Amino acid sequence: MFTQVLQRLCRSIDFVVMLAGYFASFLMPFLAAIVAYEVFSRYFLNHPTIWAFDLSLFLFGYIAALGGAYAQQKKAHINVDILYLKVSPHTRRVFNLFSYSLAIFFLVLVVKLGFEKYEEAIEFDYRTQSEWAPPMFHFWIMMCVASVLFIAQFSRDMVAEIYHLVTGNPLIAPENDDNDEY
Repeated sequence: MFTQVLQRLCRSIDFVVMLAGYFASFLMPFLAAIVAYEVFSRYFLNHPTIWAFDLSLFLFGYIAALGGAYAQQKKAHINVDILYLKVSPHTRRVFNLFSYSLAIFFLVLVVKLGFEKYEEAIEFDYRTQSEWAPPMFHFWIMMCVASVLFIAQFSRDMVAEIYHLVTGNPLIAPENDDNDEY
């Protein structure tokens, strides 16, 4: 019963993080189109836009931040392999727990500071320093949302690692051998 609750929790987090990653990936064609339009407008029409730089910067930030938790889910972030690959799978799980704990601590700070910056941006009407000068508040909301997604993914990974350390069995069987196996 307890295992089933943990499995449902982990699968729910996996689903939400996967959706966020997919939605972030759909922003990439818009980013490419904006950059292509700006290049065309600047170099062929000799009439650069005032909005393309800010908009492409925001979109890139959204894609990178919202895709971070999905990259963690797919184990696409880097490790210090010199030490990591030389130790036993059990020790790797302990390393993972330590690094996930540090990451969660850092991300909690990002959420706290991001929310404070959001409140500041609303109160003082912060804008970019460009001719277009769009407001900045949405960027801080996105940082908070992306950090919460990342915290959820790290927490899910910690639950799975602790379960494996305690029981000796994976909480959720890996879908393919090369992704989750040590």
